[in-house]
Amino acid sequence: ALNVLDGKVIAQCQQRHRHIEWLKFLRKIDRETPKDKVLHLISDNYATHKHPNVQRWLARHPRFHMHFTPTSASWLNMVERFFR
Repeated sequence: ALNVLDGKVIAQCQQRHRHIEWLKFLRKIDRETPKDKVLHLISDNYATHKHPNVQRWLARHPRFHMHFTPTSASWLNMVERFFR
């Protein structure tokens, strides 16, 4: 997660990419950002981000707004490489 205003990056490397790891990352973002801020997260359309447990967590944390990138958007591959 990148805070555009101050350039702070919230990062977490995981061995696996399941919904469990995504929830850990969401919780980390929640802990490390001011509670009064509305957060917009841009993510790929990977099924992990749409798992029912993730959807329940997001419903309980209304300051998080998910935005999904289009499937098979080739220009996004370059962006993903940049952030790896």
